[in-house]
Amino acid sequence: MTLARRIAAEFAGTALLLAIVVGSGIMGARLAAGNDAIALLGNTIATGAGLVVLIHMFDPVSGAHFNPAVTLTVLLKRETTARTAVFYVVAQLAGAIIGVWAAHAMFAEPILQISAKARDGVSQSFAECVATFGLIGTILSTQRARPDFTPIAVGLYITAAYWFTASTSFANPAVTVARSLSNTFTGIAPASVAGFIAGQLAGTLAAVAFFGWLLKEETRT
Repeated sequence: MTLARRIAAEFAGTALLLAIVVGSGIMGARLAAGNDAIALLGNTIATGAGLVVLIHMFDPVSGAHFNPAVTLTVLLKRETTARTAVFYVVAQLAGAIIGVWAAHAMFAEPILQISAKARDGVSQSFAECVATFGLIGTILSTQRARPDFTPIAVGLYITAAYWFTASTSFANPAVTVARSLSNTFTGIAPASVAGFIAGQLAGTLAAVAFFGWLLKEETRT
């Protein structure tokens, strides 16, 4: 695939992912009538299911990263170039923002918003570190042993991580930035973004180091 097609796939896939995340959050909040647990459940199911489909759709074109943390992992493993990685991350960020705006438009919300939902504290950043560590580990381990299962594994992991992490598992810097532009159920205040991204980057680096060691092929003498 040409670089232009791969960039387009990353843009479109990330846009659809954010439309799913934010749109299902809005729908869940409206139907749950104030019950956050029900709203989160609806948000979780839609996100996990959507991820499985989107990865199957776009993996043959771009690898279906949809996430700067995944792109960084691929770069650190020397499976892509720095130039391609930069293009991927820009496409992911742009696609994520467009996806948020699309969700707002579908639900007759103001297109331009800034979230007021604070998600601060060391525990939240640590939760993002754990969530991202698990996500990258899921991808690295299943890609090595059962690559055909990776889309399902990622969807299932994110579904679980929505509930076992205090942060509801953003695990994605592009998602984090874009969700700061939505003052809805899934939003995050801009002031909380840096802590989340710091946790995500730490989790990515830890996962690359640990799973790189864990899954390394032994050289026979």
